[in-house]
Amino acid sequence: MSHKEKGCLYVVSTPIGNLGDITYRSVEILGQVSLIAAEDTRRTRILLNHYEIATPLSSYNSYNQTRKGPEFIKKLNQGEDVALVSDAGTPGVSDPLYNLVQLALEQEMEVISIPGPSAILSALTVSGLPMDRFRFEGFLPRKKRRKRIIQELAEHSETVVLFESPLRIEKTLNELREVFGNRKVALTRELTKMHEEVLRGGLDDLCKANEGRKWKGEITLVLSGKSSKNKSKES
Repeated sequence: MSHKEKGCLYVVSTPIGNLGDITYRSVEILGQVSLIAAEDTRRTRILLNHYEIATPLSSYNSYNQTRKGPEFIKKLNQGEDVALVSDAGTPGVSDPLYNLVQLALEQEMEVISIPGPSAILSALTVSGLPMDRFRFEGFLPRKKRRKRIIQELAEHSETVVLFESPLRIEKTLNELREVFGNRKVALTRELTKMHEEVLRGGLDDLCKANEGRKWKGEITLVLSGKSSKNKSKES
């Protein structure tokens, strides 16, 4: 790291499961910065211990971002380099960590991406569905606007990618089937981990396979877009 008047904020992607998926560059950066801003320090500590990285950790999440953000900006202004990491994958995707990026840019600081694992792309690559165009919606709202968003997603021709909790997957699959019909879908669970699983088929098949099942782990859903054939029939 070069010594500059202002430090650099590195946005570092970390493994979504298998610790071996981290890049050489990510390990290098995490070992060289002055401080790591982590969404969950306990989870990040597991990664750092695995690679024998002794860089200090400080939490940065939705609960403390208003207070902690200025602290990290102060360090950057003092010429210290800071790495930003999420629980897993790419920071800022379905988490509030992009706020620190915004603060750094407002102060005209350098922000550098250290790319790596992504649950979105990992799920797309094994789904068997078109990847040339897709829409990522993240987690659906639990109540407010939920039905309207599902109806809007059903009208898109792009492949749709969603995150979901194992506690709500049954409800979500049934609601998607009501609006999407028997659209093709891939349900990916625990990608890159020991119990990795990919279920492919129509929404009817997955709803049936889901009956009575207790899901565990991180789930990413990939749904086929609305075909032009279907559009012409409905017009």
